[in-house]
Amino acid sequence: MKPDLLYQLALTLVPNIGPVQAKILLQHCEAEEIFHAKKSFLEKIEGIGPVRAESIKNFTGFERAEEEIKFIEKYKINTLFLTDEQYPKRLLNCYDSPTLLFYKGNTDLNALKIVSIIGTRSHTDYAKQVTEKLVKELSAQNILVISGLAFGVDAIAHKASIKNDLPTVGVLAHGLDKIYPAEHTSLAKDMVKNNGGLLTEFWSKTKPDKHNFPSRNRIVAGMSDAVIVIETDIKGGSMITAELANGYNKDVFAIPGKLTDTKSAGCNYLIKNNKAMLLSGANELVETMGWQETKKTKSKKQKELFIELTPNEKTIIEILKEKETAHIDEINSKSGLNSSAVAAGILSLELQNVIVSLPGKLYQLS
Repeated sequence: MKPDLLYQLALTLVPNIGPVQAKILLQHCEAEEIFHAKKSFLEKIEGIGPVRAESIKNFTGFERAEEEIKFIEKYKINTLFLTDEQYPKRLLNCYDSPTLLFYKGNTDLNALKIVSIIGTRSHTDYAKQVTEKLVKELSAQNILVISGLAFGVDAIAHKASIKNDLPTVGVLAHGLDKIYPAEHTSLAKDMVKNNGGLLTEFWSKTKPDKHNFPSRNRIVAGMSDAVIVIETDIKGGSMITAELANGYNKDVFAIPGKLTDTKSAGCNYLIKNNKAMLLSGANELVETMGWQETKKTKSKKQKELFIELTPNEKTIIEILKEKETAHIDEINSKSGLNSSAVAAGILSLELQNVIVSLPGKLYQLS
């Protein structure tokens, strides 16, 4: 057990402290330190104030957190806290990223390519055919498939992923002590067994209440590089997820349908209003996302042999040397430069063929 897990769990229970406030607090101190800090210190933090500081100091729910730890240990659940290395990095770019996630599985939640496939529960044969064909075509791309383990398109996407040896993760609107719908218990086990997993921000004994699903949907949207809407009416969970994905600056795709088919009305609406790109196949997705396999030949574009870099450009280069790819938000944060200086530095480095941009506002050395 992580030594600070008790306080990480407790932080998610404090009244008036949601994911946004937790993120603010963690910029100033560790989880345990938050509970030991003086009220005068906490209330001076912008976004916290006296009411939330009082909630922290009066918190008495450690017993419930200890009970959850017993469940976590018994069933070998992985916990992913905001500051953990294994936490899904794409979620960190969402303002309301969950403070703590519970995960049963072994696939990398920071895979290089992640796609969310969503759609209606009462799907047509057309949706089934399209989903299965799309997943099969994507199998060569080594993609992680995310969905919500619901009836309909979600389940089809999960099953097709298993069939085509793609890891797939189901994001739940309840705790890991149950599977909803119960009919998908066997599917959930197969997902975990086949290098996939189950992910949730909800504690054990949390029921799949209606208000939990929009929260679940934000994780489905935030974890991915691209969100694909297969089939949906003008209203429903898939439309909420698509809107959330747009708000997170994700690439959203939709499969078009007949104008007379109400079950495609949502997809057609997203395409018509430029909230989703029309998708006709896997190749189109791969090309749009820049996921084509590049040949191991030397590019005709050569870096300048003697490039004079500015101090700002050198700072950006050093950040990109630390890891394979870095998000624009991470560069802004680590560099200490303002966003305009970072943007100017990145543009200059791209023009000199020193760095390349990737989908999702990611950058790497060329």
